[in-house]
Amino acid sequence: MKVDVLIVGAGAAGLMCAITAGQRGRQVLVVDHANKVGKKILMSGGGRCNFTNLGVTPGCYLSANPHFAKSALARYTPWDFIALVEKHRIAYHEKELGQLFCDDSSKLIVRMLLDECAAAGVRIETSCGVERVRKTDEGFSVLTARGEVHATSLVVATGGLSIPSMGATGWGYELGRQFGHNVLPTRAGLVPLTLSGKHQERYEDLAGVALPAVEAMVGKRGFRAGMLFTHRGISGPAILQISSYWQPGDDLRIDLLPELEAAAWLQAQRGARPAAELKNVLADILPRRLAQRLCELWFESRPMRQYREAELASIGAQLHDWPIVASGTEGYRTAEVTLGGIDTDGVSSATMQSKRVPGLFFVGEVVDVTGWLGGYNFQWAWASGRAAGEVA
Repeated sequence: MKVDVLIVGAGAAGLMCAITAGQRGRQVLVVDHANKVGKKILMSGGGRCNFTNLGVTPGCYLSANPHFAKSALARYTPWDFIALVEKHRIAYHEKELGQLFCDDSSKLIVRMLLDECAAAGVRIETSCGVERVRKTDEGFSVLTARGEVHATSLVVATGGLSIPSMGATGWGYELGRQFGHNVLPTRAGLVPLTLSGKHQERYEDLAGVALPAVEAMVGKRGFRAGMLFTHRGISGPAILQISSYWQPGDDLRIDLLPELEAAAWLQAQRGARPAAELKNVLADILPRRLAQRLCELWFESRPMRQYREAELASIGAQLHDWPIVASGTEGYRTAEVTLGGIDTDGVSSATMQSKRVPGLFFVGEVVDVTGWLGGYNFQWAWASGRAAGEVA
């Protein structure tokens, strides 16, 4: 079989690339070893697909080259994807922090992409793995589970290592190495953090306790959002966000009350409720079980009138700078993204084409570009897929 463009991976980036190339009149084939397309799209956003974010800027992405994502993101913006969503009359809403979700189901986004592929004449084969890739004078010879395919352009849209239960593999990295590309070390991102030893013992019985707003900080980087205690450690949006910046040994701090001046509030409580114990006062602004645990570990709980001003100032400062010693992450099993991947030094930022092998493209998560939580990674998938589809 001969095609103009063979795309390996029927996820967000691969399908957008297919649509774009197909609309240019290219004969496009998409293959995926999974049994259905867009599995990550279907599960994202609790089944409602957080398909983009209104606040996308290149600064919301991690990469060894922070400038790499600029070109593709500038040429295909959230508003471009929103226009596509509206064309298909898919109802959506902004949840918070610029995050856009379907009102109904993420299945509508997959249906939209498949309808666009069909209109552009794109052929899609699922349950079709790739066994071998060779470079030829005309392009590439690719042996798939359905036979040999000859393609002028080959697009790698196979994603990263996150959520292997959904079929994630390192195939894209292996192919990159086969053709001389450097692959930067990978690790799990947007992932819960784990505690161990005494640090886990202190908090494991708080599993299920949630705080609506904390600020998680590593160095000068901080994220303000919710936090959740788990049986093995800590999770929630603030923790998932900071996990992409945290590495073992890094100092992790949590501001438990980012929207309150804790010391001044405690001073006011001492005047208003002198007989109330500290643990009960803190339970007004923190989950009761956490307030009690903090008093057991850090602050001796006494009636408020027994605290000197300096003591309350110290307690307030600690509530804004609570140290928690994480030992690791939950790993790729639950990670939403993979950090690292195909080194951007070997890829054109304008076209996503290999600088080493003409006709070879890398799009989406397989590349060393990783977004924040909240629709940023989908926008990178749409933008990078579009950039490759315009020239493949």
